[in-house]
Amino acid sequence: MPDYMYMLESRLSAEQRAVLLRVQELAAESSTNVYLTGGAVRDLISGMPIRDLDFTVEGNPTRLARELEKGGARVVTEDEKLRYIEMVFSGDVDGSIAAAREEVYARPGVRPEARWSTITADLHRRDFSLNAVAISLNAASRGLLLDPTNGLADLESREVRALSIHSFTNQPVRLLRAVRYAARMDFKLESRTEEWFALALERGLQESITPGDAGSELRQLAREDKPVAILKLWEARGLLESISPQLAKRHPHYEMLTRILKARDDLASAGIRPRLASAITYAALGKLKDREASSALHRLEYRADEIEAVVGIEDRAQKVAAVLAGRKTADPADAYAFLEKATPELLVFILAESSNSKAVAKIRTYLTKWRPLRQALPAAVLELESIGMPHGPKFDKAIEDLFLAQLQGKARNPELRLKLLRKLSGIKEPPKKKIDEKEKKKLGEKPKKGGKESAVAAAPPGKSMQPPARNEKAANDTRARLQAARQGHPATPPAPAKAAKAAPARKESAARKR
Repeated sequence: MPDYMYMLESRLSAEQRAVLLRVQELAAESSTNVYLTGGAVRDLISGMPIRDLDFTVEGNPTRLARELEKGGARVVTEDEKLRYIEMVFSGDVDGSIAAAREEVYARPGVRPEARWSTITADLHRRDFSLNAVAISLNAASRGLLLDPTNGLADLESREVRALSIHSFTNQPVRLLRAVRYAARMDFKLESRTEEWFALALERGLQESITPGDAGSELRQLAREDKPVAILKLWEARGLLESISPQLAKRHPHYEMLTRILKARDDLASAGIRPRLASAITYAALGKLKDREASSALHRLEYRADEIEAVVGIEDRAQKVAAVLAGRKTADPADAYAFLEKATPELLVFILAESSNSKAVAKIRTYLTKWRPLRQALPAAVLELESIGMPHGPKFDKAIEDLFLAQLQGKARNPELRLKLLRKLSGIKEPPKKKIDEKEKKKLGEKPKKGGKESAVAAAPPGKSMQPPARNEKAANDTRARLQAARQGHPATPPAPAKAAKAAPARKESAARKR
């Protein structure tokens, strides 16, 4: 049996793990049962990136949400009637907290009555089997997978399966949602679901999708990794009219969307994850005039601030581009400081749509050169520590001054960087130690010319290293032995000098004995 908690914790980011831990702690303190449900579990099992953390509690989630707000979370939307709270948790983590409920329909197609219930009932009332999965976060059953509708099998077979024949009748917005899931995960509709889908279109149920529900789907589209594929499938299935009849006639601006997604990838490669809700919505409605786009968003029940964010994104991007091309950011340090504070979404929009070449060039330099320099500063910190500078304000200033110098193109290789760090810290390089002749010999270095060792070292391999007089005597002895051999006398090896001196004494002693 898979260890789902281990899988989950190994796949989550550090910020997501912190949120997961905090929710478990708060739920335990209030004796509330809490479960991770829907998208996070689906993405975990299917191997896709985990984007959102959606929690379901058996009870009222309001108190839990208020405690999370104290830790830095913020509420995006709240539906008090359904006890559903969409949040951005601390660490910029998207997600939600909702109460477990079941939905009772008086007849198909009418608004359901919500009743607070258990996690099992909550999973059964969901739209598709791939969303009807949960992992327990409670102490007694932590890591237990709940899959009452066999969604795991549908994930393995890569199919989107509706949970009821009345699924599209009860909530026509599920027509948009089913296509969105299929495009996102590259799944197909399960055979019976495909039949129910086609029947719903024949009956014109797409025309009864409420503007508020269609607006929710457009918001979700703006957070997807593949909005172009989703919009094209919506258009192929005849569902774009539920978003905007004018959009269905003029089509989304696919070219602009493609450019925006490419620029998004450029920022992602530099370690920046932009939120592109306004930019993608603007591009999706890009062939509509501003007034028409504003009217369409108003009909879709977008808030006034959301509408302004979409229709005003081009003007805001132009202002940022003008600053980047002006004198205020002529110095690389000023340009870097400005870009660090700029909204990533606007940088994406400028890269995708701006004709201001100076601004575009500065953003690309920031992504490909300046940010990598900043990310490499920990190595400089270690070098500064290694030369003996203690941490403190002067230490931090030395590192910052190094970075500013590197922005100007200086000290970018290790040797020059260390040299500049010594200069900034005021710590000079220790003097080199002098090495005498004995140490040089140990290290294998050549001694000075003129010494005995020099003569020995200079001799070619295989040649005698004896003094010249001794060499001449040996040569004479060799010639004598050769001459004796020619005359038929055995060659007598030369006696050592001491033995030659002692020979007369031995002869005299022998004569006396005779």
